[in-house]
Amino acid sequence: MALIAVGVNHKTAPVSIRERVSFAPERLADALKELTSTPEVSEAAILSTCNRTELVCYSNSSETDTIIDWFEHYHKLNTQEVRPYIYIYPDQLAVRHVLRVASGLDSLILGEPQILGQIKDAYSKAEQAGTIGKLLNRLFQHTFSVAKQVRTDTAIGSSPVSVAFAAVSLAKQIFSNMEERTALLIGAGETIELAARHLHASGIGRIIIANRTVEKAHALAQEFGGYAIALKEIPNHLAEADIVISSTASQLPILGKGAAERAIKQRKHRPMLMIDIAVPRDIESEVGELEDIYLYTVDDLQEIIQEGLKSRQEAAIQAEEIIDTQVAHFMGWIQSQDAFTLIRQFRDHAQQIRDTELEKALRQLGNGESSEQVLQKLAHALTNKLTHAPSAQIRQAGYDGRIELLDVARELFELKN
Repeated sequence: MALIAVGVNHKTAPVSIRERVSFAPERLADALKELTSTPEVSEAAILSTCNRTELVCYSNSSETDTIIDWFEHYHKLNTQEVRPYIYIYPDQLAVRHVLRVASGLDSLILGEPQILGQIKDAYSKAEQAGTIGKLLNRLFQHTFSVAKQVRTDTAIGSSPVSVAFAAVSLAKQIFSNMEERTALLIGAGETIELAARHLHASGIGRIIIANRTVEKAHALAQEFGGYAIALKEIPNHLAEADIVISSTASQLPILGKGAAERAIKQRKHRPMLMIDIAVPRDIESEVGELEDIYLYTVDDLQEIIQEGLKSRQEAAIQAEEIIDTQVAHFMGWIQSQDAFTLIRQFRDHAQQIRDTELEKALRQLGNGESSEQVLQKLAHALTNKLTHAPSAQIRQAGYDGRIELLDVARELFELKN
């Protein structure tokens, strides 16, 4: 039996390959059942995201060709197309890989937390499909526990390493009571969406999203309990905003000095934080000359991002040490399963001897023999039959000069030299 992780990710395969090997969510259950219907695979889970597609399997064989052949056949790809991009991790390496992925150590952005939720979802879907058994259940539960330990015991996810995260981190440094603040987000692209998520998670009071296409702004605002406006409406709402984050594709500035000046007057000079992460810039540089407006550009955020990356890289070293320990713990559990089987067989054998001798003793009592005699016979028979096989093996080991087996016997039976 072998634990195997097979897949491709952002490090090994271009997007043109990754998009061809992804699993549609609505077809995942059928794919899992099809994979475990192969004679070699007894348990399986599939993780499929934009950055990786991985199969985690418990196989009856250490051979991986069957799993890879199924993977290629399922996606209608030939070996030459996909095999160069596939990585394979067996047993201990598979455990380490799964733990590193869940802890954010193998992510495009070091320490990002979304992957753990995606792994939990993959486990849930496999469980619903009936393809999770004893071993993979234990592996995933162990994985969730280790990922939580890494998050708790290290700073792997606490430092900003994206522009959106850095922008919101800066806002939190300036405004401690975020629940009383209003944020105006200009744009509705990926960066603004990430900023909205970080602000929402930080407990921001209100979110206003301004975009050229109001429908797109409305769809995003609705997700975070905010409201949408058109770009031309910004001057009417600017004074409401404590925090302004802008990221559009406009070739001309969206926000000028005049509008900012009027907003500050309406706010009675309560400070405003403006973060322009667009290139070309959305906010005229002259806005930064106004009192009570703190204007930052994407270049200003780079120092925050670099500090965050350094902090996460230091935390990653700690995380790797935790994972080393936890891989050893899990592999110890796997190895103990063989011992449990042996213990069960030994106990069954002992109980069979006990039952046979007890039945014989009861018959003797029924025939009128004295209880003292019957108990002595029972004790003698149990002692002889339980020690016969070990005694014979120890005698033969001594005859053959197998000193190591004699040492094991002393340890096993707790005998003194």
